[in-house]
Amino acid sequence: MAVFSLEVLTPERTVVSTEVEYALLPGTDGQFGVLANHQPLMAALGLGIVEFGPLRGKRRKIALGGGFVEMHGNKMVIIARTAELAEEIDVLRAREAKRRAEERLRSQRSDVDTARAQIALQKALLRLKVANDE
Repeated sequence: MAVFSLEVLTPERTVVSTEVEYALLPGTDGQFGVLANHQPLMAALGLGIVEFGPLRGKRRKIALGGGFVEMHGNKMVIIARTAELAEEIDVLRAREAKRRAEERLRSQRSDVDTARAQIALQKALLRLKVANDE
């Protein structure tokens, strides 16, 4: 099976740089998959899971906090706000973040930024899903 280069970058680091047969990405309008020799592509990415690796078999996963992807000439580069490999996720920390976000959403206090609490909850749930899906 043909492969392509995949790099996932954040402002802080290179999260992954490897050769893959397939990548599944969280587009802002839904998930989409990419194989080698794909047409040039640029797209916005939302909060979600990036799966990558062999076309069949066990794939690695990343919790992605949104960003952009460019595919050109069998090289895919994802520029992400945040990105964590499944094996890097601190499950206890993610559970605590989930608890705090749920508490803020239940509080009904006027000083709580509800939109921010909802995003924090989505991120915590995403991190837990990626970490436990291994």
